[in-house]
Amino acid sequence: MMAERLRIKLTKSPIGYPRHQKETVRALGLKKMHQTVERGNTPTIRGMVATVSHLVSVEVFSDEG
Repeated sequence: MMAERLRIKLTKSPIGYPRHQKETVRALGLKKMHQTVERGNTPTIRGMVATVSHLVSVEVFSDEG
């Protein structure tokens, strides 16, 4: 079964942005610059990514397993 996943990379520092955006970055599991995490392609995660789209880069890929 192939499930779509998102590869999310923190490309810009959240310093100087509103607290809710910093908290969203942390909730995605991103702690350091250029760190990459993989998350499921769910509406919740998509909404979080949309909130901080100016700070992250996103790649969609298929989970083969």
